[in-house]
Amino acid sequence: MTGPTQQPGGPPPERVRVTGPPRRRPPVGRTSDIDAGTRLGDVYMRSLLREQLRLALGVLGVMAVTIGLLPLAFHLAPGLSDVRLLGVPLGWLLLGVAVYPALVALGWVYVRRAERNERDFADLVSETES
Repeated sequence: MTGPTQQPGGPPPERVRVTGPPRRRPPVGRTSDIDAGTRLGDVYMRSLLREQLRLALGVLGVMAVTIGLLPLAFHLAPGLSDVRLLGVPLGWLLLGVAVYPALVALGWVYVRRAERNERDFADLVSETES
């Protein structure tokens, strides 16, 4: 395959951009309402944001109740501080080791449900576009 080559001392060859077909369809139906910022589009976006906020607050609440109250439990029940497992204080094990798998699990649940909310929203928006 031969192409334009640069002659010594001459200008460099012109660059050519090669592109494929557009990946997305132009917005129609409800997505155009959202893109254009119409009142209907605002209602759809507010409903998605409200659902995502509800999910975030729920996960934050679970985290506050389970992990956030551990220090309070040790403060209110001082006898727990004396409990040792494998020579390590229970408080250290719970707050230094057990918390991380719990945070990973909460993060996993949050991401899965947030993706489900977005998928449901996309399905709702695309229902009337067809």
